Amino acid sequence: MAAKEPLVITAKDEMRKWSRKMRSQGKSIGLVPTMGYLHQGHLSLIQEAHKHSHLIVVSIYVNPGQFSPSEDLSTYPSDLHGDMLKLKSVPGGVDVVFCPKNLYDYNNDSDEKQKNKNGNENLGAGGGDGNGVVSCVEEKGSVHETWVRVERLEKGLCGKSRPVFFRGVATIVTKLFHIVEPDVAVFGKKDYQQWRIIQRMVRDLDFAIEIVGSEITRDSDGLALSSRNAHLSPEERQKALSISRSLSKAKAAAKEGQVKCRELKDSAILTITQAGGRIDYAEIVDQENLKSVEEIKGPVVFCIAAWFGKVRLIDNMEIDI
Repeated sequence: MAAKEPLVITAKDEMRKWSRKMRSQGKSIGLVPTMGYLHQGHLSLIQEAHKHSHLIVVSIYVNPGQFSPSEDLSTYPSDLHGDMLKLKSVPGGVDVVFCPKNLYDYNNDSDEKQKNKNGNENLGAGGGDGNGVVSCVEEKGSVHETWVRVERLEKGLCGKSRPVFFRGVATIVTKLFHIVEPDVAVFGKKDYQQWRIIQRMVRDLDFAIEIVGSEITRDSDGLALSSRNAHLSPEERQKALSISRSLSKAKAAAKEGQVKCRELKDSAILTITQAGGRIDYAEIVDQENLKSVEEIKGPVVFCIAAWFGKVRLIDNMEIDI
């Protein structure tokens, strides 16, 4: 059977037109948002989307709105040709690959033309999160000034060290939802906080979209798949296995009755630091509201972020006892 050749769309209007045509024919649409450099974890999201919809759209867009100027936007891995080959290999295929060039470029908008005509100062200069922290969008002088925030869920975990990250994620996902108009969107649980934030945003803003969380895909040795793994040296990759191993150890200990979170976290931190990692955070939080807990009494998730060399990795494990 020949591989399915997806339609490649780069324009917002064309993407929206395709979606509306398909839905008028009674077809449901599943969206899998990605930043490219696809791996088996992404492909598993597509397979999950096939369970919930007739047609599949995969977006490939490295979103500058979720990176601060000091982060790794410029070095984020990219391989569109390789991505297309992988998408053709997915059972059931992909119908559309939406890969816009710049979703923060409004040069064709009338208000932008008027701004240029009037010679106003760049709106990006005063942007940021209110505390002087800006994303790469504002740093480059974009006129974009509307941001979506899920105010409480974004504060902990990754939000502590990446203050513009979830604002950028929520905004770009909102834009993709408006452009693609999917019935279902699939997100990986490796980015657990992101998945919960998108769920909450969809609930609070009344998007008629089902959000599906797909389980973490791991290599045979337990390392959670991530596009950033490509930047790990062989030695760093071996050391990074300490994250998944410490999570598995904590889950086993909890099931055996160790429910004091301080002890579980201390053990994981020790394992990772002894392996050469630098901890960003290690937190055990409620699965729904992401609030830290001191003792496991219900469903929780143990979330860890750690640096190995210049690569920041995240992983988590749900614990239900």
